[in-house]
Amino acid sequence: MLHIVGINNCNKIRDTKKWMEEHDVEFEFVDVKKAPLNREELKELEFKVGLDVLVNKRGRKWRDLGLADKDLSDEELFEHLLEHQTMIKRPVLIKDESVLVGYDEESFEAFVSEEEAD
Repeated sequence: MLHIVGINNCNKIRDTKKWMEEHDVEFEFVDVKKAPLNREELKELEFKVGLDVLVNKRGRKWRDLGLADKDLSDEELFEHLLEHQTMIKRPVLIKDESVLVGYDEESFEAFVSEEEAD
């Protein structure tokens, strides 16, 4: 099953859910505000896509924490992300071993088609 990771009040998440519903794609939504990813789950995402892809450096939480002005190691950045999961770029789509980050309808089309072929 496809999992969508994000926060419920995010416009990109609403748009993603709507796109999936319009294309009859079954999914399960994971709201990181209500059910944060554990260290292992977040580490797996980091391994698959990298912190540069996973962290939303244009979001409010990034700015509020003043992280742009800090020279953080990957470990420090990961710890901030683990504690403040609203900094995860949205949406994150997970299906089996595949991960897609960010809102892009063409990529959704390919991601979903690829998954249906499994």
